Amino acid sequence: MYQITNFTDNDDVKIIDALGAFQVIEYQRDLSVTPNSAVTAYYSAQMNVKKRQLVCYLNRAPVTIQAGSMQWMLGDVNATTGIKGVGDFLGKAVRGKTTGESAIKPEYTGSGVLVLEPTYKYLILLDAADWGGGVVLDDGLFLACESSLQHKAVMRSNFSSAVAGGEGLFNLSLNGRGVFCIESDCPKEELIEIALQDDVLKIDGNYAIAWSKTLNFSVERSGKSLIGSAASGEGLVNVYRGTGKVLMMPTAKMPNI
Repeated sequence: MYQITNFTDNDDVKIIDALGAFQVIEYQRDLSVTPNSAVTAYYSAQMNVKKRQLVCYLNRAPVTIQAGSMQWMLGDVNATTGIKGVGDFLGKAVRGKTTGESAIKPEYTGSGVLVLEPTYKYLILLDAADWGGGVVLDDGLFLACESSLQHKAVMRSNFSSAVAGGEGLFNLSLNGRGVFCIESDCPKEELIEIALQDDVLKIDGNYAIAWSKTLNFSVERSGKSLIGSAASGEGLVNVYRGTGKVLMMPTAKMPNI
């Protein structure tokens, strides 16, 4: 048997969220500083720029993570590629190429503990059941999920979504029952949730980070005509139609730290 000390029980570490097999911890101060970086570290902590880590308890559920994000693991932990034959590999390779995510997402099983690398981004835990069992993620947000969730590539409703919108033609979707974690540029407290009931949401820019798979997503002119779009000053907008939810940031994406 193993015992972990001075980790989640450290007075500088705070458990800020827990759901399913996951726990999010946050370092309240950055103590590994030099005299030259102490001032930056102090004001970073005051402005909520803090290191965060995702802790996975495999005795609760097997998990699948973004490739290269593992920092350390302890106890009974078995890692697999999650590949089930040549056909499955080719399918995942194509999906990874189209969605911008890693082609192979390792799966971890057992009863031990898996800890992912620290990040200054915000780690947000969500339950797929709250999204009707199917949620689509914006590019590059996926960090981890319970392995009960299936990964699929969802194609945009029209080619203009990729060309005119400046994004890929496909997005990663998670389907089924289970909890997943995304890396967001905004904290959960600032994210705006919009519920649609046979309605239309138009967003000027890539502010949406997740939306229900039941929604139809496209990129369209903001007005009914080219002249109308030019007059509004908006041009093209992201459009979400149907019944479902959209999770949206209030500000543009911030640069990586």
